[in-house]
Amino acid sequence: MTQAYDVLVEVENLRCPMPLLKTKQALSSMKSGQVVKVLTKDSGSWRDIPAFVEISNHSMIEKQKQDDMYIFIIAKGE
Repeated sequence: MTQAYDVLVEVENLRCPMPLLKTKQALSSMKSGQVVKVLTKDSGSWRDIPAFVEISNHSMIEKQKQDDMYIFIIAKGE
């Protein structure tokens, strides 16, 4: 995965709902158009983070599962 990002959220050791909350916090402090990369091992995040992006004005650039790691790349909306 070579997508560039502005903010990295490493929450591998946190469980639901913390990865989603940390992702929301990161996005709220970013400027429109910036990109966040989220790394988590919480399986609930595979459902929760895309569901959040779907109802927000942000865009999912990429989501990927590598072994026990879930990776999300999200662009902040307006």
